[in-house]
Order: sequence, then C-alpha cells, then structure tokens
Amino acid sequence: MVTPTKTNVEQTGDVAVMRFEGDITSASEEAVLGKYKSLASTTKTILLDFAKVPYLNSSGIALVIQLMMAASKASQKVLCFGLSAHFNKVFTMLGLAKYTTLHADEKAARAAAA
Repeated sequence: MVTPTKTNVEQTGDVAVMRFEGDITSASEEAVLGKYKSLASTTKTILLDFAKVPYLNSSGIALVIQLMMAASKASQKVLCFGLSAHFNKVFTMLGLAKYTTLHADEKAARAAAA
C-alpha cells in the first residue's frame, strides 16, 4: 500500500528545508512541486530531506527531477540528504549530480550549503 506523501517546509532566511514523509510516486505532485512553488521568492538554497521516504518510484523521481530543474533555472542550489543507500546509488546513476549534491545527513548538507 502506498503511503501518501506529506511535505513539511521549514524556511529560515534564504534556506528552505523540504522534509518529505511517505512514498513519493506520481500521486505526490502537490507534495513535491506544489510545495516547491510555495517557497519564499528569496529562497536561495533548498535542502531535500528523504529520511522518512521508504519508497520512491520512477514517477516520483521524475517529480524530484522537475523540482531540481526548476530550482536550477531559478538559480537556486538544491542539496539532498537522508537517502537510503539504494536511492543514493539511483540518483548517482541517473546523473542528478548536475542538479544536486547528495549528503549523509542534514548537518553535512547545511555545511555544504554554507
């Protein structure tokens, strides 16, 4: 059974943390792209937290890629953390390094963003 995605956004200055919770699938468009579009216009850095995402299918990855491409066009930096070893590998194989960097945890992502 697919668990619907919830996204909590924490905005501090020009940094936003998007914390995903649940499965990211084609049904997650509002939770991924909708929440991205609601970020403050002053956002320069976006941290994507995947720590509570047990499942991410190809449609979900496509939504994340759309977010990253939109952020890139807006000159925003995107950093990811909390990915399982499997999804770390998938993101690397898909060449997402063009749009993001992968970090073990929030502390490492924040340090890289500074």
